[in-house]
Amino acid sequence: MRSGYVLAPLLVGLSFSGTFSGAVAAENTSAQDSSSVKKQSRKETVVKKTTPVVRTEQAVADEPEQVIVTGTRDPSQTAARSISPITIIGGNQLRATGMTDIREALVQLSPSISREVNGSDQGSVIDALSLRGLNADQTLVLVNGKRRHTTAAIAVDASSQQGTTPVDLDMIPISAVDHIEILQDGAAAQYGSDAIAGVINVILRSNNHGIHLQAVNGGYAAGDGFTTGENLNAGFKLGNRGFLNLSAEFKHQDRTQRTGIDPRTGKNNDLATGQPQVTRESIETNFGYHLTDAIELYGFGTFTHRDAERWAFLRAPSTTAADGLLGMYPNGFEPVETMPENDYGFTLGFRGKRLYGFDWDLSSTIGGDHDTLGDYNSANADAYKETGYSPSRFYLGSYSNQQWTNNLDIRRGVDLPFLYSPLNIAFGGEYRRDTYSIGSGEPLSYYLSGAQGYQGETPQDAVNAARHVAAAYVDFSTQIVKRWRVDLAGRFEHYDDVGNARTGKISTRYDINRFIGFRGTASTGFRAPTLAEQNFAAFISSPNYATGQIAANSPAARALGSPGLRPETSTNFSAGMILNPLPRLHINVDGYTIYIKHRIVDGGYASGARAVEAYAAAGVDTSGFSGDESAVSTNYFTNGASTRTTGLDITAHYSSDFGRYGKVDWDAAVNFNHTNVRNIARTGEGVPVLNAQQISLMSTENPSNKLIFGGTWRQGKWTVAVHEIRYGHTTSDLTFVSGSNAFSTTNFYHQINRPRFVTNLEVGYQVLPQLNLALGGNNVGNAHPSRVPSFTADYNNNLYDTLSQQLSEEGGFYYLRADLSL
Repeated sequence: MRSGYVLAPLLVGLSFSGTFSGAVAAENTSAQDSSSVKKQSRKETVVKKTTPVVRTEQAVADEPEQVIVTGTRDPSQTAARSISPITIIGGNQLRATGMTDIREALVQLSPSISREVNGSDQGSVIDALSLRGLNADQTLVLVNGKRRHTTAAIAVDASSQQGTTPVDLDMIPISAVDHIEILQDGAAAQYGSDAIAGVINVILRSNNHGIHLQAVNGGYAAGDGFTTGENLNAGFKLGNRGFLNLSAEFKHQDRTQRTGIDPRTGKNNDLATGQPQVTRESIETNFGYHLTDAIELYGFGTFTHRDAERWAFLRAPSTTAADGLLGMYPNGFEPVETMPENDYGFTLGFRGKRLYGFDWDLSSTIGGDHDTLGDYNSANADAYKETGYSPSRFYLGSYSNQQWTNNLDIRRGVDLPFLYSPLNIAFGGEYRRDTYSIGSGEPLSYYLSGAQGYQGETPQDAVNAARHVAAAYVDFSTQIVKRWRVDLAGRFEHYDDVGNARTGKISTRYDINRFIGFRGTASTGFRAPTLAEQNFAAFISSPNYATGQIAANSPAARALGSPGLRPETSTNFSAGMILNPLPRLHINVDGYTIYIKHRIVDGGYASGARAVEAYAAAGVDTSGFSGDESAVSTNYFTNGASTRTTGLDITAHYSSDFGRYGKVDWDAAVNFNHTNVRNIARTGEGVPVLNAQQISLMSTENPSNKLIFGGTWRQGKWTVAVHEIRYGHTTSDLTFVSGSNAFSTTNFYHQINRPRFVTNLEVGYQVLPQLNLALGGNNVGNAHPSRVPSFTADYNNNLYDTLSQQLSEEGGFYYLRADLSL
């Protein structure tokens, strides 16, 4: 029995779930009736508070005047009066999806969020998502308003997320979430690097009483991928001046298999495609304590340990014979990549009021991620040929990163006679130190051809990199007249490795009356290249090809034409309309355009002899690869192109009351999105750094639109929720693996993925006042992505287009869940 199952017996008997979430949490942005907007006092009101204000999750979801903290530094800003489009998703909605992690829950709830069908290698373990069709590194993730550190594991293989080291949302316990604020607007001028597509701010629970337990158990229609998630959340009072909130969580998911018949064996026995096997344990704490009526000590943190195993491609007996390993594996073998991981993030701070009329917040946050790479059921073919011995288990190296961030934020309202409300002035500074390291593996893991499945990191690849970041910002917001609000923000950042960045933002909103309002934003932004993008290097060999990465700043990359990396820069424009045609009908329409220059892509491509020479310059010996030299390729990160992303978000929410027949909350939300790639850079030899496949990864792999619509019916003890998700079409340029175009870097198979429909359904029943049970299914019809032809999949290891960001390839997921409140 796995040790992690120690919590399962406690809850498995209850495990059969609450209220279906599939609903999009549409932002409640009703325009304010000008007659109800009263001019604020010329003197700011100070509310004496001896205990923290604690909101229930139901209040968070239902309260129309929910105060928001994302995209604004005005403490009175609400979702109903937000200048920028913002969606609030309650923690109960996340936990009611049947998903055991935040990323998968958000995909069910927000049309602006998508994710890859399935990643490869360590990239398949990381919970990366796309906001508005951009990559994961272009969305900033905050926890309680503080910058969250990123993962150390980089997405290596060709995909829409290639090269990213995003925040891994699976490392934040879903049980700890009070609600999530999704700012769908550029915000680099407010928060710094990465906030090009928007901001996801995870607000942690702060209830000071009560215990909540939840258990979720489920599996896929194919009969595999059993998943169990058990969590506990408890709140406590710290005297009558503070609170302490704790969460603990366990999750296990079995691997799935989504491969076809392997022509080498005549069996469906390749386990390389599907979700990895993952076991995760995490804990979280959040506390606040008022030292005085005006000064509060606060802190929060998470620690997560995760063990993940990912199967590499099958080495059939014929392949094993060609590699000279029949003596070790007479029946063939399939290597398994392992990645034990420790992730932590802790914040401690003081905040106060009325210090010479200023509110202030001083905090320090330290977070990091450490990944240990391993491989078992493997071998080093060259070592075995030379000595007759090879280990079957290897230590491949490690990836580590750490981020230490210190913030000082100051705010005050200033009464000016010519403004309708006080001018809110905010300013502050930030100092951050980033570190990133790669540790080399054991010698036999990289000797000649190295370990099968994933070659170990070499001493030449090992790196210890660090940088210092300093920033200062200023923010002004006010109501100029009764119905017109304006926000201005500016920020300066200095990176000691890539230079300076200056960004600005102006936002405005005008409410004509309580039925209609307009808002708009113009901003500039940037994203600094990550230390991983600048320094990562690796080499991977499979039975049919060898590929890898060369560090962007290395002599080998420069020999191929790399100029080094510079920051991405962006210009964002958005315009929106808020409509309230009926008392319980709220509609929001927001269009946007995002220009990004110097976009960092894995585009410095070389193959054949040039790739072999580049690897040699980097100290990598490719002579052990048994395939043809033409199947050897390499890449380096470069500022390869500019893009223009245009789109439209529409959300609507309506509540209806049918008396004794119950109430229904209807919701609908859709995102339209298109990215155009232009101004493609060229190497010193005049060759474009992007080919057609790499262009499609940025422009057509994300659905052209995504629609979520449905409703939740409540009557007495029953709850029934039904939601339909429609994923728009995508197109992919797939690599040929056989025929005259095999492994061509110029000719690709153009795959068209037609729209796909997914139905989510849940039925819940309140058995006791404390106990809710539910039976549900995500993708109850067991829909799958488009099939791909066999000549684009090595030995039929891919049945579906795994580069697309439509629905998951896993198929229908059915679950039972129990929620117990004490």
